[in-house]
Amino acid sequence: MSFDYDFVLPKPKRRLLYTTCLSLVIVSVISVFGSTLWTLRPIPLRPTMENEVLGSSVQSPNHELDRFHSSNFLRGPPTNRFRDNLDPNVKYITSWISAGWTNDVMTYINLIYLGLLTNRVPIVGMFTPSHIGTLNPPIDFGKVFDVPRMRREMQKPLIEWHEVKNLSSEVIDDIGCWNTWESSQYNNHHPRQSTLVPLLKLDISYTKAPSWIKLIPGYEHDMHSSFSSLATLAYPETRQENLVEPLESPLHHVKLPPDEHVLCYDYLYYVCSHQPFEFDFDYSPAWSFVGQYMHWNADLEAISDQYVRRAVGVSDDNTPTPPWIAIHVRHGDFANWCGNIPVEDCFAPISVLARRVEEVRQEILERKGIVVKNVIMTSDERNTTWWADVVAQGWFAIDHSETYGRYGAWYPVLIDAVIQSGGLGFVGNDRSTMSQLARRRVQSWRDGAVRQVKWGRPDSDDH
Repeated sequence: MSFDYDFVLPKPKRRLLYTTCLSLVIVSVISVFGSTLWTLRPIPLRPTMENEVLGSSVQSPNHELDRFHSSNFLRGPPTNRFRDNLDPNVKYITSWISAGWTNDVMTYINLIYLGLLTNRVPIVGMFTPSHIGTLNPPIDFGKVFDVPRMRREMQKPLIEWHEVKNLSSEVIDDIGCWNTWESSQYNNHHPRQSTLVPLLKLDISYTKAPSWIKLIPGYEHDMHSSFSSLATLAYPETRQENLVEPLESPLHHVKLPPDEHVLCYDYLYYVCSHQPFEFDFDYSPAWSFVGQYMHWNADLEAISDQYVRRAVGVSDDNTPTPPWIAIHVRHGDFANWCGNIPVEDCFAPISVLARRVEEVRQEILERKGIVVKNVIMTSDERNTTWWADVVAQGWFAIDHSETYGRYGAWYPVLIDAVIQSGGLGFVGNDRSTMSQLARRRVQSWRDGAVRQVKWGRPDSDDH
């Protein structure tokens, strides 16, 4: 639909109308600008007196200047029952993860963004070892990401579950949560399960969310719900209007409505504001308002920097780490998507990757005047002939032969992710969420040049 504003006004009324319109425009601009400032400035998450110290816990000197520190929104150290540590004047929000690591990162980004929309303090869990074997321990969110920096840059609080509840506690807490999974897809008639829930010693009674949370009603091939629809369930009237009989919890067999103090949802990976898989688009609000502020933990960055230096041959401690272009190629289980096409024709060949690398190198030169010589490949490919072709290009590989023994099972993938996001350029694998986030990080953090390599047929990336 289009609107035609090209019309002619009678002369006597023109000046008056122009003046009136100009006044309205000025008022509108002031109103929008003012409302924007109101929206973006920190909003009190609970009532406070002018000189009151936030929270009831004793503040350490390191936290006095950090008004968004966790201790300002909890009653004290972690307790055996999570409710004993919650401030009655603060409202919280949480959810669980249930996918591979990168998708779990996206899930937590969505959780934190939904916290912004509902003006609640997010409680973020650990990462569970879905991709490295369940015998490995989980890793804290704060061991991967720089939480103090994130809170500071977002100007919003963020809490980790291990700060709320003593994870060695044997107490099983009851809580009521929204079941979004059953309403957003049509194949599984139950809430989304998560290995995080038993680690937190929670017994959950789920209430099925209304069917209108689904982004595309009746469409079985997409599982997304919208941020706005989920946010409405955080408010008393909409919550009350959509309550149905809760499911009985599996352990204590209780039926609880969705908690009002700690709002929780079973799964928040498939959530967007406008269209499915929104992280792939530059307007993504979850990325803009949350994801770009999730910088790496400083210790993890320091470890990864040493891997880069060894790979490119920098041994002098006084020599700065040179810039690089990172590549991420995911093969492995992606072969299942090739169908009847042979893998060698399905995946993009080295020559295609090399063309994309040169495009990135040239863009960096043109935009920044920097010549980038070093190219670092990260991949799950195990074929030694393929890796020989990588080396023949003059590119470098990361040696993870001692990573597991030195740092543990989590660190090969974490180090690769840091390296992918640390260069001035990045070439990624289309349809890979790991590549997707690396591309976003290079754009947001480095103002870098990025490309995605398409695959599936021999001519997929022809351009």
